[in-house]
Amino acid sequence: MSNLIKIVGASENNLKEVNVDIPRDQLVVLTGVSGSGKSSIAFNTLYAEGQMRYVESLSSYARQFLDQTSKPNVYSIEGLSPTISISQKTTSNNPRSTVGTLTEIYDHLRLLWSRTGVPYCVQCGTEIKRQSVDEMIDVIENLPLGTKIEVLAPLIDKARGDFTKEISKLKREGFHRVRVNETLYNVTEDEIVFDIEKLTNIDVVVDRMQVKPENRNRLADSIEMALGLSTKGNNVAIYKHDTHEKITFTEDFSCPNCEGVIPELSPRMFSFNNAYGACSTCTGLGFHLDIDPHKIIPNLNLSFEQDAINANGWSSNSESARAIFQALCKEFSLSLTTPLAKYSQEALNGLLYGCDLKTKVSFSGVIGDLRDRYKQTHSEKVKHQIESLMSPLECSSCQGKRLKPFILAVKLNQLSISDFCLLPINQAIVFVQDLKKDRRIVSIAKDLLVELENKLRFLIGVGLDYLTISRGAASLSGGESQRIRLASQLGSALTGVIYVLDEPSIGLHQKDNDRLLRTLNELKEAGNSLIIVEHDEDTIRAADYIIDVGPGAGNHGGEIVATGNVNDIISVPSSITGQYLSGRKEIPTPIERRKGNGHTLLIEGCNENNLKGMDVAIPLGTFTCVTGVSGSGKSSLVNEIVYKRLAADLNRANLKAGKHDKMHGIKHLDKVINVDQSPIGKTPRSNPSTYTGVFDDIRKLFALTPESKLRGYNPGRFSFNILGGRCEACAGEGLMRVEMHFLPDIFVNCDICQGTRYNRETLEITYKGKNISEVLNLSVEEALLFFENHKKIKRKINALYDAGLGYVKLGQSSTTLSGGESQRVKLASELLKPSTGSTIYILDEPTTGLHFADAHQLINVLQKLVNEGNTVLVIEHNLDLIKNADYLIDLGPEGGENGGYILSVGTPEEVMLCEESFTGEYLKRALEIQVKS
Repeated sequence: MSNLIKIVGASENNLKEVNVDIPRDQLVVLTGVSGSGKSSIAFNTLYAEGQMRYVESLSSYARQFLDQTSKPNVYSIEGLSPTISISQKTTSNNPRSTVGTLTEIYDHLRLLWSRTGVPYCVQCGTEIKRQSVDEMIDVIENLPLGTKIEVLAPLIDKARGDFTKEISKLKREGFHRVRVNETLYNVTEDEIVFDIEKLTNIDVVVDRMQVKPENRNRLADSIEMALGLSTKGNNVAIYKHDTHEKITFTEDFSCPNCEGVIPELSPRMFSFNNAYGACSTCTGLGFHLDIDPHKIIPNLNLSFEQDAINANGWSSNSESARAIFQALCKEFSLSLTTPLAKYSQEALNGLLYGCDLKTKVSFSGVIGDLRDRYKQTHSEKVKHQIESLMSPLECSSCQGKRLKPFILAVKLNQLSISDFCLLPINQAIVFVQDLKKDRRIVSIAKDLLVELENKLRFLIGVGLDYLTISRGAASLSGGESQRIRLASQLGSALTGVIYVLDEPSIGLHQKDNDRLLRTLNELKEAGNSLIIVEHDEDTIRAADYIIDVGPGAGNHGGEIVATGNVNDIISVPSSITGQYLSGRKEIPTPIERRKGNGHTLLIEGCNENNLKGMDVAIPLGTFTCVTGVSGSGKSSLVNEIVYKRLAADLNRANLKAGKHDKMHGIKHLDKVINVDQSPIGKTPRSNPSTYTGVFDDIRKLFALTPESKLRGYNPGRFSFNILGGRCEACAGEGLMRVEMHFLPDIFVNCDICQGTRYNRETLEITYKGKNISEVLNLSVEEALLFFENHKKIKRKINALYDAGLGYVKLGQSSTTLSGGESQRVKLASELLKPSTGSTIYILDEPTTGLHFADAHQLINVLQKLVNEGNTVLVIEHNLDLIKNADYLIDLGPEGGENGGYILSVGTPEEVMLCEESFTGEYLKRALEIQVKS
C-alpha cells in the first residue's frame, strides 16, 4: 500500500478542486481560519469516502439498516483504508446513558459484582453466604472437642399463625423438642402457648450430640434433615449449650438472622436498564419529575402582591389565589405584602404543600394544586406549562443510585456497584488495583480486572480522570464525549485505521492537553493515521505534518496554502497560521488592566458539585476569566451558580441555582446574558438572518419595492415559513427527500422552485437586481456591500461580520453551524441590543473552533462590551484570551475531588506567580514569550 493518501479534485462546499497528499501513519493536523474548508477535506471528503466504500462492501439487505452518507464531490482518493470519525457532537441525551455504559465499563462491573460481590442482608446488614453441608460441618468441628450442641431447623411463618397444628405434625413425625423464643419445650409433655406478637423464632431440635470426630456422619445426616425441614429459607442452626449461643448456616442466599432472601446473583440484576435490577420507584433513572419549589418561588424576597408565586393561576390578579393567601396570612399572622423570605418554615410548607385553615377549608398547597391539575387536565398547553415548573428530583427509594435495595447491598471491599460508580476515575483505578491483591477475587476475575484497569487507564490518558462512571452522557461537553470515544478506540487495539478527529483539545487545560497528545501518539505508534482538524498551537507544533487551508474563509478559502512541518508553514508569507506561529502577527496583551466600576458580585459558600464552600468575588465592569484544569469546578461556579442565580433574580427564569449561601451585588446588574454554544434553532429553517432579526428588515425592504406595492405584497410574502410566498411543493424547505432504501437517502432540489424556497411570483420581486432567495444566499461579507446604503440592515449584518462570521451565508441553516459559530451568532445578536452598561455576559469557552485570527477578532468584540461598562465573565483555557482578561479566578489544583479550591485571583501577571497554579505556569511561559518577541 502507498504511504500517502492522495486526494484529487475535492470540491465539497467551498473547496476549489483541491489536490493534496496526506502521509499515512503520522499525526497530521489540518488548520486554517474558521470556514476555510478544513472540515470539508477531513470529514465531508476523506471520512465520507471511507464510510461510503465500507457500506458498499456490505449486502444491499444490510445497507438499508445503516445511516449512509452520499458520495463526496471528489475526483479520486487513493491509499484509503477504513476510517473512523471521532467528532465533538454530544454522545447521547438518553438519561440512562452514562460514562460507564458508553465505555462498556459498566458491563464489566456488572459481571465483576455478580461473580465476586458479597451480599449483605438489607434489613440487618448481616453477610449472606451460601454454604455447603461439608462447609457447615468444618465450622462445627472447629468447636472445642466435646462441646454439647443441638442441630436446629428454623421454623417460623407468622402469616400462618396457627402453630399448634405444626407442633402436632412434628410430634407425629417423631420430633420431641422445640425451642420457642430460645426456651426449650418437650412437645410430648409441655403445653406450648404461642403469643404471635412476641414470637420471634421456633426451632425444631433435630438432634443433640457432642462435637466428636466419630459423630461426623451423624452430624451430616442431621444437618441435611434440618435443611429439608426448615421453612425459614434453607437454613440450619447449631445451639451451643455451654454459651447459649446460636450459629446459623444457610444453603441459599438467605439471611441467617431474619427472613430476608435474595435470588442467585446474575449480571442482569446489576443493570439499571433491566427490570430485574432497576429500582421499582424510578425504573432505574435515579430521579423522577416533580414540581420544583424553587421554580414556584424563584425569589423569596418578593411578596404575594409582587407576584412571588411563579405559577399559572397563582398571580395577585387571581381572586381565588388572593382569597387563599388572605386566609393563609391570617393563619400565620402575615400580610399580602410580607416577603416570602420572612415566612416561617411552617407557613412556607403550608403554602407549598397545604394545610388545614381556620376557615375550615382544606388547602392542598400550590404544589398539591399543580399536581392535581397535571393529572386531571386534558389540555396539552396546561401540561406544558406545569412541566416547565418541574425538575428531576432524586428518587426517594434508591437516593439516585438506580438499583433495587438487595443489589445495592452486594459489596466488594465495602462498596456497592453504585458507590464505585460515584468514584472519580483516578480513584476507581486504585480500587481495582487493590482488588487484584485479593486471592479469592483474582482466582475468579483475573482477566476481567485487567481489562477493567486498562479501560480506566485509557480514560485517564485522555484527561478524563475527574469524571465519574455514573456521570450522565447528556451532561458531557462535546470535547469530553469525543475523548471518551477516543479512549474506546485505544482499547480496541486496531491498526491500519485512519482516525479523523475534530478539535480533541476542546475543553482541555494545557496540562491535560499534554496527556492527550501522548495518547494520540500512542494511537499513531500502533500503526494508525491521525488526521486532526485543530487550532490549538501545542497540537499544531506537535504534528508530524501540517496542512494549512485558506487563505481566508468561505469563498476566500478552499485552497491549500502550505504543507509540511512548522517551519514550512512559517516560511509561507500568505499563511495566516504561519504569521501567528512565527510571531509576525500576535494577539497583544493589554498595557493596562481595568479595575472595574467599584462594585463587586460576591458569592458566599459555593458548594455545588466539587466546590469546597469558597467565597468568590467578581469585580463588575471588567473582563473576568475563570480558569483551571478540566474538572476543577469552573462550570459549577459560573454556569450552575452565577448564571442560574442571576437568571432567576434578574430575568425571572425558571432555573434553580447551584448550592451556595448568599450572593451580594445583584442590584448593580440589570440583566444576565448567557452566550452558549447550543444551536440557534431546532430546525433547518432557523438561520443567522432570522436569529439576528435582519431577515425581518430585509423582508420589509422587499415589501417596499414598487412592484410589491403594486401587487399588494406585505413582508409576510417573503417568508419561507408561512403560506403565501413560499413554494408549497417543498413547504419552503427548498429540498425534497428521496428514500433509496439500501442506498443513502438523496436530497434533491425541489422540481418546482429549484431549491429557491419561494414560488415564481415572489421571486419576480427584486431589489438591486436580486430576489429574496439570492439575497439569503449572500455571505455576510457580500451582504455588507449589497446593503451598504441601508443603515439599519447594514448595522445588523456588520455585527455578524465583527463576530468573525463574514464567510457564513445569511440563510445558512442552523443545523450546519458549529457550536462556536452558533455562539458567535448569539454574540452578534446581543451586540445589536442597546447597551445599558450594567449587563453581565457569560460565555463558556468562546474560542472553541476559532483560529488565532478569529480569536483575535472575538477578543476585540468582548473588550468592546466591557468598554461600554458591562461585565464579561468567561470560562476559558485559551491563553491568548486569558492574558487579555482584566481579572482571573483560577481554580484547582486538580480536577474532581482534588479541585474546587481557589488557587489564585488577580491580574494575569499576579496569577502567573502562583506556584501551585498550572494555569500560572503556562501563562508565565506565554507572557514571557510575548515579551521576548
